[in-house]
Amino acid sequence: MSSGLGTVRNLVALAPEAGGRLRRAAVLSVLSGVSSVAGLLCVAYAVGELLAGHPSGMVVTRWTLGAPAGLLCGFAARWLAEHLAHEASYALEVVLRRRLADVLAHMPLGEVQRLGAGRIKKIVQDDVKALHNVVADALPFVGSGVAQPLAALLALGVVQWRLLLAVLLIVPIACVCFSLLARDYGTQRERYNSANEKVNAAVVEFVQGMPVVRTFDDGRASLGRFATAVEEFTEAVADWMATTRASGRLHRLFIVPLPTLLLVAATGVPMLTAGWISLTDLLLALLIGTLPIEAISPLMHLTNHINDSKAGAVRVQELLDTPPLPEPEQPREPAGTSLTFENVSFHYPGRTDQPALDGIDLEIPEGTVCALVGASGAGKSTLARLIPRFHDVTSGAVRIGGTDVRDIRPDVLLRHVSLVFQDPFLVSGTVAENIRLSRPDATEDEVRAAAEAAAAHDFIVKELPAGYDTQVGERGGRLSGGQRQRITIARAILSDAPVVILDEATAFTDPETEAAIQQALARLTRGRTVVIIAHRLATVADADQIVVLAGGRIAERGRHADLLAAGGRYAHLWSLHQQAADWDLTGSRTAAHPAKDHPAKEEITP
Repeated sequence: MSSGLGTVRNLVALAPEAGGRLRRAAVLSVLSGVSSVAGLLCVAYAVGELLAGHPSGMVVTRWTLGAPAGLLCGFAARWLAEHLAHEASYALEVVLRRRLADVLAHMPLGEVQRLGAGRIKKIVQDDVKALHNVVADALPFVGSGVAQPLAALLALGVVQWRLLLAVLLIVPIACVCFSLLARDYGTQRERYNSANEKVNAAVVEFVQGMPVVRTFDDGRASLGRFATAVEEFTEAVADWMATTRASGRLHRLFIVPLPTLLLVAATGVPMLTAGWISLTDLLLALLIGTLPIEAISPLMHLTNHINDSKAGAVRVQELLDTPPLPEPEQPREPAGTSLTFENVSFHYPGRTDQPALDGIDLEIPEGTVCALVGASGAGKSTLARLIPRFHDVTSGAVRIGGTDVRDIRPDVLLRHVSLVFQDPFLVSGTVAENIRLSRPDATEDEVRAAAEAAAAHDFIVKELPAGYDTQVGERGGRLSGGQRQRITIARAILSDAPVVILDEATAFTDPETEAAIQQALARLTRGRTVVIIAHRLATVADADQIVVLAGGRIAERGRHADLLAAGGRYAHLWSLHQQAADWDLTGSRTAAHPAKDHPAKEEITP
């Protein structure tokens, strides 16, 4: 628990305003506990004076006025403490999410991709939210769960120590119950969480794969996996409940006010009869003697909150501690748009056994098209993504216009490089807002011009209900794949970056959409230095330079005709490409279509 609280304290320190509110909440919480006990003490003395043989009106009045004053003060202080604690909790959430967003904004893009959207969402949203219970509830508990029981015990010790001993008799039993409930908590909690994650994964798999399930499966296999996960979860819960069943019964039997009241009455009445204590002492013990035992259940709930949030707090702290992308001390501007890879080697973080890239030497002159080809895992995407610093090289250097990309400020670098990925991504918002992502200050005319150049203007104004103000939905889900791709190309055109990286933008489009996208790409790449990650070789046959990668190394380089004549790896890939292109449903091969296999020059080159 202390480790979890230590991490939470470190996170709270990031929000000084929240820390100040929490300190005030702690003081008010202590005041609440002490005031409540003082109010109950006044009640006991007022009733005791009334039941005395010759009550004093002045004394009764004084105690009677003190009772509601103490209780109301305790209630008000607790309400204000909870209010401040919740305000501090929400303020902390805002600060943490802003800090996390800032960390993500300055983190290497490759590291962001490695973390994945699901993990980042869990940390930024769920784990930060889990801290709310600890921050908002822990300090108010100081009043009800710590200060109030201690004040009650202190009052009993001062007024009548014999009754204090009677109240303390129940404490060993409470400690035994508490230890039994906490037995094997870590193991059982880990098993519960693991089973719960499997259920969630099975549900997601079943729902997301519904089309495949209905097509190829009668439901028994996929539903069987879900049923197995549910059974494991049920067994985990049942076993956990079984191990705590006896201790739970002891908890319900002893960790409640009634046993303490009976114990105080059983020991206090004989003491009263013997004249050892007064009636006021007994009434006071009956009123405040149960407060220590009543604090144990809230303490257990708080412990559960801390255990639940501890792992989340650690994940939040780990993400906050992630080092940012190093920035140059003396930034430089690139002098041109040529690309140079000088003896580049790269290992992915945590993988030192085999480099993803090894000894890459490559020169891409300004204004030319370079196609990267090779089998899956050859290093094409890794090489291209070193240009905008998704990762930094392990050794060697990547240069734009003769300047090492590590010597260029990240924001300047991204203004020089535009990326169009195979899977287009749109944010939830309007069409215009998505195009403006590359230049938020762009005018409506500039947005329209970029859309026209990307062959997107016609479908935007003719097919979308609100034109450029149409909401695209989450991840652009209200648009077709081709429409999303043309909007991302319009975004790239609007950025006017001199270096363009294309990850086969037409890989999964129909012929009509492909033609429109090819025209848009031709406008985008005209006059620019272009790197194409090629999946279909026909689209890059007229590239100025084709680089064949294999196992993280350059196997071949040259123009299309020269590489075919060499009869090496590229020729083999081209042969496989031709076989795939000529295949039909009968399993036979059709005549090759040179016009299809060799697209016009203007479709792929600037």
